[in-house]
Amino acid sequence: MNGRSTGATTAAQHASRVGAFHRGGQADHIAFMAEARQFYRQPFVEVALVCLLLWQVGSGLVMLVRGWARRNGAVAWLQAGSGGYLAFFLVNHVAAVIAGRTVFGLDTDFRFAAAGFFAPPWHWFFAPYYFLGVLALFVHVGCAAYWGFPASRPALGAALLGGVAGVGALFAALIVMALSGSLFPVTIPSPYLATYGQ
Repeated sequence: MNGRSTGATTAAQHASRVGAFHRGGQADHIAFMAEARQFYRQPFVEVALVCLLLWQVGSGLVMLVRGWARRNGAVAWLQAGSGGYLAFFLVNHVAAVIAGRTVFGLDTDFRFAAAGFFAPPWHWFFAPYYFLGVLALFVHVGCAAYWGFPASRPALGAALLGGVAGVGALFAALIVMALSGSLFPVTIPSPYLATYGQ
C-alpha cells in the first residue's frame, strides 16, 4: 500500500492531536476537534474522505496480494506488513467511529478514543493497537522514501527509513501515553465506559 491521500490526511490529523496534547491535554484536544469538525464533518467532505480511505485500503490490499509471490527483501516485506496493518487499523478505526456515533450516540472525540484504556482488560488491546497503527503509517511512508533512493546508495535509504520509523515510534508512544492518562489527567464519562460493560 502507498502512503498518499488518506494516509497523509491521517498523519495530519494525528499530528494536530499530539500538538493539542502538549498544549493542555484533554480539554484542548476536545476544543480543537470541535473546530476541525466544522470542516471535515461537512457531508460532502466526510463522504469524500471515507471514499478516499476505501480506495486507499482497497488498492493497497490488491497490491499486497498481487505482489506476494514477487516480493523480495526485508524492506519489501516491511512495506507489505505495515501496509496490511495500516489497512486493518484504518478500517477498524473508522468503523468504530461510525458505530460510536450512530449506534451508541456518543461524541467520538478524545474520550471515545481513550475509553478503552480505562476499561480493563481492554487496555491490553488498545495500547498495542494504537501504537502499531501510528508506527505502521510512519514505517510505510519510510519504506516509500527508501525506494526513492538510487539502488547504488542503499545505506542512505536505510538510514532515512530508520529515522522515519524512529520518529514514528516516539510519536506512537506519546499518543498511547496521552490516551492512557500518563501525560495528563483523563476523565472518561460513564456512557463511554458502558460500551465496554463497565
